[in-house]
Amino acid sequence: MHPRILEVTQRLIARSRPTRERYLELIRGAASDGPMRAKLQCANFAHGVAGCGSQDKQSLRLMNAANVAIISAYNDMLSAHQPYEHYPEQIKQALRDIGSVGQFAGGVPAMCDGVTQGEPGMELGIASREVIAMSTAIALSHNMFDAALMLGICDKIVPGLLMGALRFGHLPTIFVPGGPMPSGISNKEKADVRQRYAEGKASREELLESEMKSYHSPGTCTFYGTANTNQLLMEVMGLHLPGASFVNPYTPLRDALTTEAAQQVTRMTKASGNFMPLGEIVDEKALVNSIVALHATGGSTNHTLHMPAIAQAAGIQLTWQDMAELSEVVPTLSHVYPNGKADINHFQAAGGMALLIGELLDAGLLHEDVNTVAGHGLRRYTQEPFLEEGKLVWREGPSTSLDEAILRPVARAFSPEGGLRVMEGNLGRGVMKVSAVAPEHQVVEAPALVFHDQQALADAFQAGALERDFVAVMRFQGPRCNGMPELHKMTPFLGVLQDRGFKVALVTDGRMSGASGKIPAAIHVCPEAFDGGPLARLRDGDIVRVDGVAGTLTVKLSAAELADRELPAAPTGNDLGCGRELFGFLRTALSPAEKGASAFTSALETLK
Repeated sequence: MHPRILEVTQRLIARSRPTRERYLELIRGAASDGPMRAKLQCANFAHGVAGCGSQDKQSLRLMNAANVAIISAYNDMLSAHQPYEHYPEQIKQALRDIGSVGQFAGGVPAMCDGVTQGEPGMELGIASREVIAMSTAIALSHNMFDAALMLGICDKIVPGLLMGALRFGHLPTIFVPGGPMPSGISNKEKADVRQRYAEGKASREELLESEMKSYHSPGTCTFYGTANTNQLLMEVMGLHLPGASFVNPYTPLRDALTTEAAQQVTRMTKASGNFMPLGEIVDEKALVNSIVALHATGGSTNHTLHMPAIAQAAGIQLTWQDMAELSEVVPTLSHVYPNGKADINHFQAAGGMALLIGELLDAGLLHEDVNTVAGHGLRRYTQEPFLEEGKLVWREGPSTSLDEAILRPVARAFSPEGGLRVMEGNLGRGVMKVSAVAPEHQVVEAPALVFHDQQALADAFQAGALERDFVAVMRFQGPRCNGMPELHKMTPFLGVLQDRGFKVALVTDGRMSGASGKIPAAIHVCPEAFDGGPLARLRDGDIVRVDGVAGTLTVKLSAAELADRELPAAPTGNDLGCGRELFGFLRTALSPAEKGASAFTSALETLK
């Protein structure tokens, strides 16, 4: 093992010991010697099986079957989740075939960030993760289940499902993916049309045609944003079946993997003799593995929020500093849009997860001695699934890349370090996705232009007021102020200005997510402006330096000068409409970005 990986892991274990021990005590105490439903009162049990068919009802009554909870984020608004419409019946039949039972335990909400971009609904994004976690807990609260299957893919959905499921960490659990849609037009072509539209050089009809050719069918969006980063991390953490992440929907192999996931989770129950609950899989080593994979692939910056929150749900105290120190020694092995021109289907064809995991294992950058849903040891995940005469089998994955413009071995990495940088200075702490930014653009020092919403920046661009070097400061976008929406509406305008030769950068206490592009952007800055962070005291013309090489975020003002400035009032009007008024209580409970922007942080930290 690489000494830095060991050092960070050992420090994480030591720091987390009090809360991790309490967590393990909790889930081990909750694990039943037999089916949990056997301990229910007769009336409770009767209610729990009343909706079942006679075959399932009899199986559950005799206590000789595993009862598997199905929790799904299915809805038609997310192309990635549309295939889940058909999964529950397929899963139930797969379980009946081996004498077990599946019950649809509950659905969780799933908003599409692509639909809500720049709209008021985007301000519900982070809050939706917390609601998903709570919905998962409610679904599992009936104590009828021996195991669980989680059906979710996209941005806040997988983190929310995992956070909720971890509080029932005594249950064996498998995450069941749906796969990416087939490739449409190239990501570069899509981005070019967006920029031309921002400049007024493309019509709205051209823009719509381009977008619909890109997002064109059921399946996950094919760029390497938060949704596909979720899938990659679930596989590296051993929560997917090996090779399951990037198999396209509505294919025989996809169906076979779904059936196998349903049957495999029953083999992980206590009755099977191979008991492996979720809480024993998601440990410090698995979390370190996830961060290594995140860095090696230039994954979504949203995971600097999600991974600390997920870790906290498992009693583990993961920090940005841990992530930063890992980034220093993990090479960048893949270039998938927005870090390159390829999409996730091209990544899969070039060697995919099997090659990536094999390279990282052989370089001593991943812990091999971990529990997974496929058994002990991560080396199992260097295999790929195939169909032989209709039967699902695994074969050894490729040992070399088929396209080193997309996926490379450690020996010829794109960069010797990871794709994420922790930024720190007198403006606070944030993160930057350097893997998507060309080296010549990673350092910008220029006067600040301060904005409080994306439309103001768009208006300034249209008025020709941004034809200069500047650092856009988009403040009052943090979790406690307005729920921390993604801020992609600005991306085409800033991209145009950079292409025109201006030095531009973005600094914000909001999010840019997995689609963070070619503009140097220090995001998730905390303390947020709403809590009196330094961003609140910036004024137009202040000289701000965003240094993605050194990892610094500074303004050329003394501490005294900043402190003497009056704090401006936070913008108003973002607490009504589109249901936002229902989430006011939750926003006030959200922790700083560095602690996951989670409403549960304070409660879970006290479990010592």
